[in-house]
Amino acid sequence: MSRLPILMYHNVSELNNESKGLTISTEKLEEQFQYLTKKGYASFHLSELENKTSIPKKSIVITFDDVTENQYLHALPLLQKYNLKATFYIPFFYIGKTDLWNNGVEKIMTLQQIKDTDLDTIEFGFHSYMHGDYNALSDDEIKADFDACKKIIEENDLKVHSSVAYPYGSYPRKNPRNAHFKSQLEKNGIKYGLRIGNRPNSFPFKKNHEIQRIDIKGEESLSKFIYKINYNHIIKR
Repeated sequence: MSRLPILMYHNVSELNNESKGLTISTEKLEEQFQYLTKKGYASFHLSELENKTSIPKKSIVITFDDVTENQYLHALPLLQKYNLKATFYIPFFYIGKTDLWNNGVEKIMTLQQIKDTDLDTIEFGFHSYMHGDYNALSDDEIKADFDACKKIIEENDLKVHSSVAYPYGSYPRKNPRNAHFKSQLEKNGIKYGLRIGNRPNSFPFKKNHEIQRIDIKGEESLSKFIYKINYNHIIKR
């Protein structure tokens, strides 16, 4: 059984004074990527893990939520520079719009940008249709959500892996709703469901639809980043 940290990022800014909360500066992001490369971490797309039973001791999964244009402009070049892979999670309704579920300031990648993205570096996944809270949606609404996502994927011939990052890290946690939710995921062919938990996972995963991610904050130091991926308690999920 191996330890597998899965990192969660959001916005990327060229301005150091904006590096806080869900926004990280390019300087800090590069510092973190340099560390991973220097220490010999192997990065994986989630699709690459499906048929694996073991991974190298130093393995990492990098994820970015919301497919903001700033990720395309600033994170993608750094990933390519350091030969790292990442998964970008798409809220499909907002493609080519702005993050209207938040403050509407950040531009979301366009269809053309998504299609032009280097798939050797970036794998795309689901982030719901309208950045909805799955815990607040009914079974019928969740089904409609996935149907709407798949319609956009099929109409535009997009390459999207069968993993979903739950918006806000939220999903039904108590039965019978938890069982119904996981049944919906399975019916839609979803292999992996990602929540928030701020601890590394064990691999192979014990619960494919409750995979934890480590929330990387923009104001945190490199030493805090190193602590999060190396010393936090492992979660056997």
